[in-house]
Amino acid sequence: MRNFLLVGAAATLFLASCQSSNAKKVKTDTKVATEEIKIDSVNTKPADNKTILARREVPVLCYHQIRNNIASDSKRAHDDIIAPDKFKLHMKMLADSGYHSILPDQLYNYLVYGAKLPEKPIMITFDDTDEDQFTIGNTALKKYGFKGVYFIMTVSIGKKGRISYMTKEQIKQLANEGNTIASHTYDHKNFAQFTDADWTTQIDEPTKKLEQITGKKIEYFAFPYGVFKSSTLYKLKEHGFKASFILSTSRDENFPLYTIRRIIDPGRYTAKNLYYSINKSFNKTKS
Repeated sequence: MRNFLLVGAAATLFLASCQSSNAKKVKTDTKVATEEIKIDSVNTKPADNKTILARREVPVLCYHQIRNNIASDSKRAHDDIIAPDKFKLHMKMLADSGYHSILPDQLYNYLVYGAKLPEKPIMITFDDTDEDQFTIGNTALKKYGFKGVYFIMTVSIGKKGRISYMTKEQIKQLANEGNTIASHTYDHKNFAQFTDADWTTQIDEPTKKLEQITGKKIEYFAFPYGVFKSSTLYKLKEHGFKASFILSTSRDENFPLYTIRRIIDPGRYTAKNLYYSINKSFNKTKS
C-alpha cells in the first residue's frame, strides 16, 4: 500500500465527512445495527457465490501491535505496529467520518441473506492476542461506541515478556462486552502448510479452549499472514466456521465467505492516509 495524494474535491470530501459525532447518536446507531442482524435464515434462501461476490465489500481493518516502535524492530515489523496516539487518532477519524463498527455475524448476514447494515459500516479486527489490544485498543473503541473482533492465537494467552499477551480474564471481558472472539490458530502456523494433524492442534483445540473461556461459539477465523490454500478451504466449514478472513489479496471465487478481505492500517499512515486507503480498497462493487 502507498500513501495517496489529497487533492481538490477529494480533500473537500474528507473534511466535510469528518464532523464530530454525538455520543448519544453513536449509542443509538449501535443499538439499531445490532437489531438489524436478526434474519429468518430458515425461510430466507442463502445467496450463491456470484451474488456474494457482487455485493459491495465492507471495509475490514486489521491491527496487530499498538505500541511505539523500538530500535530493534525490523522495517517489515513497522507495518504491524501502530503508535497508541496514532491509533486513537485513526479511531477518532472513523467516528468523525460517520463510520459504524459491525461484527462478523452482521457481515455474514449481509453477504448471505442481504441483511441491512448501518450507514458506512466498518469492521475493526485485531490479530495475535497482544495485551495492548485490550488495554489501548478496546479502550479507544469504547470511546466511540465501536466493537472489535479479536483473532486469538491460543499458545500465547497469559504470557508476559517483551510482548505481553491477553489473559483468559481479559478475553472473557471482551466477549462479555459484546466484542467477537475468534480463532487465529494455536501458534500462528501457515494455513497453506497444514498437515492432517494440524486440523486438531491448530483448529479444533483452539476453538474448544476459546469456547471454554468465553462461553460462546467460535465461528470465525483469520489466516496467519493472510495466507490460504484454496484446496482446503472447504474444511473450515466442516470444522465449524461460518467465515474466515484473509488480508488484501483477491478472494477465492468458489469460497468468498472464507476469503473475506482485510487491509492493515500501517503505523506510518496518517488518519487521512487511512481514510483514502479505505475508499480506494473497498468503495467499489465486484462483478
